[in-house]
Amino acid sequence: MKLNLRHLIRQISPPPKWRIPVLFLLALLTGLGGLTLHLARATSYFSDDPLTCLNCHVMRSQFATWQRSSHTRVATCNDCHVPHDSFIRHYAFKAQDGLRHAFMFTFRLEPQVIRIKSAGAGVVRENCIRCHRQLVEQLPMYKFAAASPRHRVPDKSCVECHAGTPHGRVNSLASVPMVRVPRLTPAAPAWLMQPRNRAAVDPEP
Repeated sequence: MKLNLRHLIRQISPPPKWRIPVLFLLALLTGLGGLTLHLARATSYFSDDPLTCLNCHVMRSQFATWQRSSHTRVATCNDCHVPHDSFIRHYAFKAQDGLRHAFMFTFRLEPQVIRIKSAGAGVVRENCIRCHRQLVEQLPMYKFAAASPRHRVPDKSCVECHAGTPHGRVNSLASVPMVRVPRLTPAAPAWLMQPRNRAAVDPEP
């Protein structure tokens, strides 16, 4: 095993004269990758904190309207926008969405008008039914489908009727121009953001 491992290392190692440039290039790429992840706040997408949505400035109105809604005390963003039927699907969906959002946030590709994707709309519908199952099962169309095996539950989105829940009718930043939401934490380290002590640098004559 040791011989095979040494042979493998020898095979993938660059020639002696290229080792320092290759190590320098790898260190540079690692540093740039880490900086990109830091600036994109990539690790924040692992949490369920609604403040993560504020990574993208066009989500300020969605955050503010959720904060004033009836859902703010009982549901976070991930309760509605991430699947909860299985551990694997939950984190696969979260990783896919988080990577796309982080990429768009880093390179400023976010649209001014947020439109939910079809996959996301399906997840929202699933979670509406998951949380409000007792109420949903009392609806005539669901009772009819349950009574007759030949009929299935209509594939109708809850937000077709409840479009104003929980965000209100939000279309753009202009929907709530005076909204007050928490500010983003700066990406630069704290010591770099502190003002210089001019008295220490430029003493009085």
